[in-house]
Amino acid sequence: MNPVIASPNEEKISNSKSTVREAVYAGLKTAALTGSIAAVPTLVGCRVIPWAKRNLKYNAQALIITAASISGFIITADKIILHSARGNTIGKYDKSE
Repeated sequence: MNPVIASPNEEKISNSKSTVREAVYAGLKTAALTGSIAAVPTLVGCRVIPWAKRNLKYNAQALIITAASISGFIITADKIILHSARGNTIGKYDKSE
């Protein structure tokens, strides 16, 4: 016999934590992929193209690669969280049918 009574919101909290965990994991995978995809042409371009060789120093190269990684993370995590929220909302209002 368990004297602790679960809150009605406990299932929602558990689902939201798993959704956030899933979003972070997918975002990290996408960030790694976009970072490596952005790194190759950036680094090659800075070695081959004369304008890039003169103007894009190491900090600029790092910022280009980092911007691609961060945007990939944010877009992917946002899509997963919004998809989950949309599914929760549709599931809540479709029970009337």
